[in-house]
Amino acid sequence: MRRPRVVLHGLLGNALGANHAGRLGHFITGASSPAIALFDPARAACNHEGDWYGEHAGKWLVAASKAAARTGDEALASAVRRVADYLVSVQQPDGYLGTYAPERRFTVPPAPPQRTWDGAPAERTWDIWTHTYLILGLLEVHKHFPDAKYLDAARSIGGLCRKTFVDDGIDITHLGNHFGMSATVLLDAAVELFLATREPSFLELAEKVLEQADARPELNLLSRALAGVDAADIGTGKAYQLIWNLVGLAKLYRANGDRRLLNAVLATWTSIRTAHLTLGGGPWGGVGLRSREVFNPRGVFSPHGYVETCSTFSWIQLNRVLLEITGEARFAEEIEVAAYNDLLGAQAPNGEDWCYYSFANGKRVFTTYWRCCKSSGAMALEELPEITYGAKDDEITLNLYCDSEAAFELPAAGSVRIEQRTEYPLDGDIRIGVIPPRAARFTIRARIPAWATGATVRVNGNAVAQPVEPGTYLALDREWNADDEITLHFPMPPMLRHQSSRNIQQSIAPDGAPVEQEVLRYDYVAITRGPLVYATGLVDDFKTEETIRLSETPAGHELLDVVAVPKGHIGPAIRLNLHDRLPLTFLPYYEAGGRTDGAWRLTWIKVAPTAS
Repeated sequence: MRRPRVVLHGLLGNALGANHAGRLGHFITGASSPAIALFDPARAACNHEGDWYGEHAGKWLVAASKAAARTGDEALASAVRRVADYLVSVQQPDGYLGTYAPERRFTVPPAPPQRTWDGAPAERTWDIWTHTYLILGLLEVHKHFPDAKYLDAARSIGGLCRKTFVDDGIDITHLGNHFGMSATVLLDAAVELFLATREPSFLELAEKVLEQADARPELNLLSRALAGVDAADIGTGKAYQLIWNLVGLAKLYRANGDRRLLNAVLATWTSIRTAHLTLGGGPWGGVGLRSREVFNPRGVFSPHGYVETCSTFSWIQLNRVLLEITGEARFAEEIEVAAYNDLLGAQAPNGEDWCYYSFANGKRVFTTYWRCCKSSGAMALEELPEITYGAKDDEITLNLYCDSEAAFELPAAGSVRIEQRTEYPLDGDIRIGVIPPRAARFTIRARIPAWATGATVRVNGNAVAQPVEPGTYLALDREWNADDEITLHFPMPPMLRHQSSRNIQQSIAPDGAPVEQEVLRYDYVAITRGPLVYATGLVDDFKTEETIRLSETPAGHELLDVVAVPKGHIGPAIRLNLHDRLPLTFLPYYEAGGRTDGAWRLTWIKVAPTAS
């Protein structure tokens, strides 16, 4: 079935519009743009630096192709074709389309990897990484602006990769850091090539990449995932790369039907979801002895950890693929939380500036021209229109809630329009107008968020007969007419969330008994309302932290009031009422403190200890 035509408004629509006019409209416009000039053959022939900057070409092609097709922007579509045409024109006869000198290319057997903490090769290389994004970018261009030369260029890269790793036997894990995970992401592109061409050689390539990723002792990608090893302990636990590898595993399952692959992905997804996400839905790390961008050890919490925007993007991608495979509401919910919090919280209103890292408690810092996260954020936003609605046979699915319209072609009804009118996620009331061309029977599945206890659903003012269960889809199977309307009400009381940072000392007593003692503990609280996380700025206009005392009531919920929107904000605001100091006012995380470089956001508030 053809994908629905979707137009988003509200917070997501504004973010998409800024992305279109900002990053996608200005960063790359043609062959002379700096990110594309890297591919000039004369320049590439002298490049021995081991850089990763070539990734921007493929990333931009993916996001810009989607945006141009979605909006009908001919100027952007023309730029996409110009860039793709140039890249095709400089591709080498053997399929190589990178930014490296001949002796540094991935086709040359690498030196033995250094035994550094991340298993990096002796000479730093991101050649496979760049080619992976180029394959995805060229396939996306071909999808929206069909031309055989784009598909052929992607196919040629895949053919060179197959020759290198299948025929020549080069180990792909020696061509990327993090024990190869920065190269084994090729798994994703190899499967996409197979799905686009149905050529068995690309499925063989994907399976070879997985075989090598599982054989590397420090990685054992499939084996560790199947064994339920925590995400932090697979390879180096590098969030972006690990999650992208899981995307490839999930897609390979779709291609070959090997259930072990899906089981491995779901096991690691559960590990990430349970222990490695911020309240705002982004994978996070950066605490203690771990390097930046790497998952913290399980059980470690600090409000000063951070999320790499690239990791938020890959997490959204993984949940999109799992949603397509399983149809389960939990994956749509993860996308929604990440999109409305850590993704929007990293984007500047101009659509060009992005945070490389986002801190629950910390400063908003916009990153520099070449940083990876600016392109990843742009790609993540362009994922959302395709996720918001789903359609299969005579069934329409509402995955994400935002003011929007969509048009579908259903076998039983023909052209059906859906009009979603809401202030969500700022408000829990949603009106869904259903507009078929004639009376017809089909199903609309509405996602009920897991947090929406007491949710109600009505059709034309009448309560539905079936139970409304949070965390599931409610299937409304009936004959629909042009004036029918679904109304959803999701209660959104503000909630106080509790979290502790603990230091546990473990030892063995002389009699052999295990001894465990808590030697350090800090307790924190944060506020959520519906899918949104809330934060405040500098406390009393100058303090980066605050310690509060809470009452002895079960959860302290009576301390929270939803109050009027402060001037200059979208809101609504939440006030934390305290008996021994002035109230603290919180705004949605994405706008808290102001959406400017250097603004401070404080999500987790320390709670004063009580006598034991």
